[in-house]
Amino acid sequence: MCGNTTTSFENRERGFESKFALDQEQEFKATARRNRMLGEWAAGLMGLQGEHVAEYAKAVVKSDLELPGDEDVQRKVFEDLKGAGVTVSETDVRNKMGEFLALARQQIRDGK
Repeated sequence: MCGNTTTSFENRERGFESKFALDQEQEFKATARRNRMLGEWAAGLMGLQGEHVAEYAKAVVKSDLELPGDEDVQRKVFEDLKGAGVTVSETDVRNKMGEFLALARQQIRDGK
């Protein structure tokens, strides 16, 4: 009986570890998708068009890999918008980040 309990516990533990890994992977994908959407939004506000929109969105995604947390992304987008003469607050950028993260998570859950 002890053998079954241990095996059952180990199976449950592996299941939790697998779920945690999947959740972490999905959150990473959602964050990258959020950053791309944020970059596209900011590019539109700055008047970028065509391939420049995609290039800027990629730069925003890459900026998230520089430091842990969201501050590097928020700072980059805010400073770029300000430098382009766009009137936007840090709170506006932070709110868009939250909005896009919720949308990205939903898209991933829906398999999009």
